[in-house]
Amino acid sequence: VQLQASGGGLAQAGGSLRLSCAASGLIFSSYSIGWFRQAPGKEREFVGAIRRSGGHTYYADSVKGRFTISRDNAKNTVYLQMNSLKPEDTAVYYCAADQGIIISSLSSSSQWDYWGQGTLVTVSS
Repeated sequence: VQLQASGGGLAQAGGSLRLSCAASGLIFSSYSIGWFRQAPGKEREFVGAIRRSGGHTYYADSVKGRFTISRDNAKNTVYLQMNSLKPEDTAVYYCAADQGIIISSLSSSSQWDYWGQGTLVTVSS
């Protein structure tokens, strides 16, 4: 299984970016995909996730209403649309995949089986 996160870059506060997570080596529709981020000197934190079945989405309170996760199973890709960006959104963003993760474990990075390499998002004030 390989995950490739892309789309990071520099944005101004209030701006938008869209990250992509392209997956290969798996039956994509059978996997839930999560997004996490890690800022310098901080622990990795849950951003959101989209479930394999039904495509239900879940978000951290810090991004709810600003970030949207969607998936295109035909392209084996999940997107993270980030709007109204804030300087505190600056971090390396990672995508993760897991086939059997349960809802109560979505926010726990240790419960996800596969990880991408990360893409850096920098938001300037």
